[in-house]
Amino acid sequence: MSDPADICGWQRLDAATTTSGKLLDGDPVRLATIGVRHVINLALDDHPEALLNEAATLAAAGIAYTHIPVPFDAPSDEHFAAFEAALAEADGPVHVHCIMNWRVSAFYYRRNRAAGMGEAEATALLRQQWDPRGSDDPRAKVWADFISAGGS
Repeated sequence: MSDPADICGWQRLDAATTTSGKLLDGDPVRLATIGVRHVINLALDDHPEALLNEAATLAAAGIAYTHIPVPFDAPSDEHFAAFEAALAEADGPVHVHCIMNWRVSAFYYRRNRAAGMGEAEATALLRQQWDPRGSDDPRAKVWADFISAGGS
């Protein structure tokens, strides 16, 4: 099966890891079809674009679920630690999402840099979705600070 690249902000990081923005009603079944066994959601469940009953919808598709609600204006080291723990506990291919794939791309940038990935490669992956450094978005500074805490 091919990747459902029409999902908002779709990105494949490797054979066992995909990311995206918001999921729609039919997307959990599509993720299961490509072998995803665990979904990690970094978005708030009360966001207007969040998938309603996401945990139950994923369970019905045979996919485990971890929710780590990260306020867009306040990502923290605790959120990052929970993200790392969820990845370590995931059994099989994992899909990580939020609403726009901005939180997720920042978390992976920080993870990649802490693991020793070079700045140019980590930044290239980040910029496929969003780079808060130098952004005019007033919310970007907290994210630039968050990713710089990860060893860049």
